[in-house]
Amino acid sequence: MTFAEIIECTIDFEGQRLAEQLTHVLLTAFGVVSFAIGFYLQSIQMVMAVFAAGLVITALVVVPPWPMYRKHAQPFLNESVVEKKD
Repeated sequence: MTFAEIIECTIDFEGQRLAEQLTHVLLTAFGVVSFAIGFYLQSIQMVMAVFAAGLVITALVVVPPWPMYRKHAQPFLNESVVEKKD
């Protein structure tokens, strides 16, 4: 895998939907958990630390182009098909 392929981040439409759903679920869960831990320990530093860890974990799950985000690729039309339509 070349560097250009690594940074391209090609995912399909269903992968985009999945990534968005995972982002919402993970950030909400880490927000609730960090608030609960911070409330229990009476520490705003713990709230920030747990939520920051959640942000890093969410970024590692969502940002790279994992294969689970490329399962429903849309086929491209051939040039000959496009030219025949016109």
